[in-house]
Amino acid sequence: MSRVGKAPVKIPAGVKITINGQVIHIEGPKGKTSYTVHENIKIEKHEDTLVLVRPSDSKTDKSLHGTNRANVNNAVTGVAQGFTKELEIRGVGYRGEQKGKAVNLLLGYSHPIVFTPPAGVNVKMDGNVKVIVDGIDRQAVGQVAAIIRGFKPPEPYKGKGVRYLNEVVVQKEVKKS
Repeated sequence: MSRVGKAPVKIPAGVKITINGQVIHIEGPKGKTSYTVHENIKIEKHEDTLVLVRPSDSKTDKSLHGTNRANVNNAVTGVAQGFTKELEIRGVGYRGEQKGKAVNLLLGYSHPIVFTPPAGVNVKMDGNVKVIVDGIDRQAVGQVAAIIRGFKPPEPYKGKGVRYLNEVVVQKEVKKS
């Protein structure tokens, strides 16, 4: 069996799960979501755990087993605790500000960048140099954080730009003539 797939998904207190065929509906304190498990994978619910079972040891079933189990676990964790990514803005004159749900970023361009997050993801400014992205969908939170970082990735000489909190940017030595 897959090492990831064979681990049961623990259901924390306050999370309600209903299974309708191959669709798992998950509801918790942070919100609700659903996930459709692949047709080859069977779902078994016990008291406080979910177990995903694959029909055979074929390569396709093994990969689907681990992937579906990880996605179900992320959905359960998301509605129970949520996911958060933090970014920081570095550079003289680089800053951001909250404008309703949108974030207005001044990153050294001739124009401000106004970013409105998709539904289900919240973007907040903590001060004017720290961006906090949170939501219940792990993939969406990571994608929004990557989009914001992509507006001005850290450059290798001075390290200016948008980076993940505690991201290490290796700086190059200045070219000598």
